[in-house]
Amino acid sequence: MQGFRLFSVSGFLVIILFLFLPTCGTGGETGSSPGGQSGVAVLVGAGDIALCGSSADEATANILDAIPGTVFTLGDNAYPDGTDSDFARCYEPSWGRHRARTRPAPGNHEYHTAGAAPYFSYFGAAAGEPGKGYYSYDLGGWHIIVLNSQCSEVGGCGPGSPQYEWLKNDLATHQSPCTLAYWHHPLFSSGPHGNNPEVRPFWELLYAAGAEIVLNGHDHDYERFAPQDPSGNPAPDGIVEFVVGTGGGNLYSFGTVKPNSLVRNNTDHGVLKLTLRPDGYDWEFISVSGRFSDSGTGTCR
Repeated sequence: MQGFRLFSVSGFLVIILFLFLPTCGTGGETGSSPGGQSGVAVLVGAGDIALCGSSADEATANILDAIPGTVFTLGDNAYPDGTDSDFARCYEPSWGRHRARTRPAPGNHEYHTAGAAPYFSYFGAAAGEPGKGYYSYDLGGWHIIVLNSQCSEVGGCGPGSPQYEWLKNDLATHQSPCTLAYWHHPLFSSGPHGNNPEVRPFWELLYAAGAEIVLNGHDHDYERFAPQDPSGNPAPDGIVEFVVGTGGGNLYSFGTVKPNSLVRNNTDHGVLKLTLRPDGYDWEFISVSGRFSDSGTGTCR
C-alpha cells in the first residue's frame, strides 16, 4: 500500500512518502497473505473435494460463492489421482473459480501422481515449495500453518525431519496470540481411517506453543472434538480438532467413536467457516442441504 505522512519542521511542511509491500508465504517460508490485515478475517473450506461425475463439489463451491475471505483445502483436492486432467476436469469447474484466494494442503491422492507435481503446478506459489508443501501465513491477527501429512514424501514428520524442524522454528518465530494449523490426515477421527499417530509430533509442537485449532480431512465426514492434548486427554487449554472431509467426495460411515468426539455428521456435504478475531473465533459448519449445522465460539489460549 502507498501513503504519506505530514508534519512540520521549523515552519516547513515535510511530506514523507512510504511504501509497505507485504509478502506471501510459500514453501517452507512465512509471510502475510492477501487479506491478512489485522482485525477480523474469514477462513472457509473443506477437504476431499472434487470428484468427476458428482455434483457435491459444485454444491459446496456454491456455498463458497457467498462467503468472502480465504479458502482452505484439506487435501485430496482432485480425485482420483491428482493428475493434470483431474484438476482440469474435476476441480477447476467447481472450486477452481476460488483458486486465486485458496491456500491448499495436499492429501494422499495428490501423491498418486509422482511428487504431487500437478497439485503444485495447479496452485503455484500458494501451495508452498514443490517437494515440501508446508508453509505458513498470517490472516487477521492469526498465524496459520499448513503442513504436509504425506510424511514419507517429505522426509518424515517426526523429530529431526525437515518438516518437524521447520514447524518448530516457525512456531518459535511467530508467537502469535492465536494459531491455527491444517493438513490432511487427522490424529483423531471416528471415521473408517481412524486415528493417525504419525502426525502426533505436529500436535506436540502445536500444543506446547498454545495453538487453538487443527483442521483435517481424509475421513469423508464432519467431526468436532473437545479441547484435548496430543495423547487424547481432555484439556481445557487443549487443541480443538475439526475433521471436515465433506468437500464433495462420497461420504463415509463412522466407526468406533473416539473419546472427546462431540459432534458428528456423515449425511451432508458442506464447508466450515471460521471467523477469526484477535482474541478468539467463531465456527459454523454450513451444509449443502441445510438440514445439519454446527456452530459455536472459542477463545485464544
